[in-house]
Amino acid sequence: MKHISIFDSTLRDGAQAEGVSFSVNDKLNICRALDDFGVDYIEAGNPSSNPKDAEFFRTAALSLSLKNAKLCAFGSTHRKGVPPEKDASLQSLLFSGTPAVSLVGKTWDLQVTEVLGITLEENVGLVASSISYLVSQGREVVFDAEHFFDGWMSNRDYALRVLRAAFDAGASFLTLCDTNGGTLPFDIYMATKDAASLLPDAAIAIHCHNDTGCAVANSISGVFGGASQVQGTFIGIGERCGNADLSVIIPNLVLKSAYKCGGNLSELFDTARRIAEIANVPLENNRPYVGKSAFAHKGGMHIDGVLKNPATFEHIDPELVGNKRRFLTSEVSGRSAIPAKLRRVAPGLTRSSPETAKILAALKESERQGYFYEAAEASLELMVMKILGTFKPHFRLVFYKTMGEFPVATGELPAFASIKIEVGGRTEVTAETGMGPVNALDLALRKALTVFYPDIADMQLIDYKVRVLEQNCSTDARVRVLMESGDGSDTWNTIGVSNDILEASLLALVDSIEYKLAKIDRTLNI
Repeated sequence: MKHISIFDSTLRDGAQAEGVSFSVNDKLNICRALDDFGVDYIEAGNPSSNPKDAEFFRTAALSLSLKNAKLCAFGSTHRKGVPPEKDASLQSLLFSGTPAVSLVGKTWDLQVTEVLGITLEENVGLVASSISYLVSQGREVVFDAEHFFDGWMSNRDYALRVLRAAFDAGASFLTLCDTNGGTLPFDIYMATKDAASLLPDAAIAIHCHNDTGCAVANSISGVFGGASQVQGTFIGIGERCGNADLSVIIPNLVLKSAYKCGGNLSELFDTARRIAEIANVPLENNRPYVGKSAFAHKGGMHIDGVLKNPATFEHIDPELVGNKRRFLTSEVSGRSAIPAKLRRVAPGLTRSSPETAKILAALKESERQGYFYEAAEASLELMVMKILGTFKPHFRLVFYKTMGEFPVATGELPAFASIKIEVGGRTEVTAETGMGPVNALDLALRKALTVFYPDIADMQLIDYKVRVLEQNCSTDARVRVLMESGDGSDTWNTIGVSNDILEASLLALVDSIEYKLAKIDRTLNI
């Protein structure tokens, strides 16, 4: 089983993505996440490009201890007329203190003559002398053959000649870079195979960008062509359209192509989310392997098939990559989804139970009115408990009233809410101010209820979304409110639909609190 080395460039190429900015502490934490997962190399930045990267390498030398990965600093070949030992870029690579360095050099004749403005021969000399110097200083050098595939198609002999010079100078990997991201898989395969055949003793790496949407396919084509290292970013972020996504490439190589890669696949899902959280980048639900929807089933036929044999509609066991199977309930789910989804609140429910038909009918009617339970599973559970007669209401909302003020005096809260609830024959009336009527209602309702249920004091509203359901209507259109709540150890989602945005919000809020109280009851076996 051939081993494929994994080289992560989230902190260098990924940092060039629009909207992404890493602090020094962010970089340290991502290094730890990548190292815990088990990548082989972490390219952490260019110490000569900006003070923050230079500070990172100084800090990393003192406080970062890696178990699995080699830290790598990025730079370019020395300038024409400046010897390597005097070149600022090469010296910054040495001062970074990393055991490995990635060195970028030109392999496309157009780039050499048009961008560097030097001769082809001079460029070969810069590549060879830069690598020889760094190797003599005890550094492992990964040579990035910039624009290799464009160069190979333009002037094959020259592109391969630069590779030969880098290998002879001591580079440990020769990285074939699809820098413009415009090459397609077959050409990647042919060019990589050509380079690997010409230099059978060299270790070839592949580095692809996603400008044609082919970065993952191109990277795998490079491996099939003879590459023994894949470079990319863990969640695919990068300049323009991004880089090759390692969270897709690694499981494809290990699970689909029988290669061995560094990394604990069972930690893939958590690692992707850890990095996305630090980078402040949302992970789309439909991402392969690590998306929340990667193993989510909604169609009735699909759910029925998966319940009988997961292989019918799943290409792998989701637990292999740390993900989990989910069944979504909607008007298209069919009877099989109901028992599978609701085992916790209705363990005796089966596909043929009369209650299942009632639940499905209620679900379809609710969705006709605008409810959307696959995004509000807590509200779904409460609805089912009501149909089954197992729901125990914890309070009754007697009335509520809200008021708003405009303009608002500086430093004052603009909204006011008063509320009256009843619990076991006792009533509680209270009021609160907030940053809006929904916030004021939330605060007032929980304030009243903590008199009876102090355990809800740890609840908080995490997210609040409103969607207008009837775009052709005016201000009386029906709206859907989705609410995410949490208590420090768990999160849950609820929903409310109404022509009145406050009523829709209150319906979702009441469900949220009832769900929390029902959860407490289950814990106490009440």
